[in-house]
Amino acid sequence: MTVFSFYLFAISVITGGLFTVISRNPVHSVLWLILSFLSAAGLFVLLGAEFVAMLLIIVYVGAVAVLFLFVVMMLDVDFAELKAEMARYLPLALLIGLIILMQFVMAFGAWETNAAAEGLRAQVIEPERFNTESLGLILYDQYFLLFQLAGLILLVAMIGAIVLTLRHRVDVKRQDVVAQMMRDPAKAMELRDVKPGQGL
Repeated sequence: MTVFSFYLFAISVITGGLFTVISRNPVHSVLWLILSFLSAAGLFVLLGAEFVAMLLIIVYVGAVAVLFLFVVMMLDVDFAELKAEMARYLPLALLIGLIILMQFVMAFGAWETNAAAEGLRAQVIEPERFNTESLGLILYDQYFLLFQLAGLILLVAMIGAIVLTLRHRVDVKRQDVVAQMMRDPAKAMELRDVKPGQGL
């Protein structure tokens, strides 16, 4: 049953990833992506990493993929124009894909399984601990500095993306709080004597 589930989830991941790329409808692409995430979560469950599997479902399927789906459905994107632009780079994309495929073939051809790999994987999680507790001990004990550095790198990347995409438009009125507080009431208001029947 375990072997059957592994092959089922593995084929679902590969199929979902393939149809995510080649699907003509962007909404269908996001749905295939959700299938890939769910199948990958099933593979994590088979490996005994239930926490990572639930994290994958909650974060990626429940937030990221649904956000992609809403953005794709709400934006009025001219996909015919995008496909016409992509068709120009199709030969280059096929060449890069062929090179990556050859690298995969070379890597799997020279692959050798280490006899001690199973024992090393079994030593990571102690039998009397939950995998959530073991993962927390590994992240916040052994790799605490690397974990904090990864968060710092993500913070710098987020700030850089905000700075690069920030554009100040001149035709937009912005609120100046200091100018509003320091204004002179005598200059801010003007009293006019409007006579009946006349406008301003």
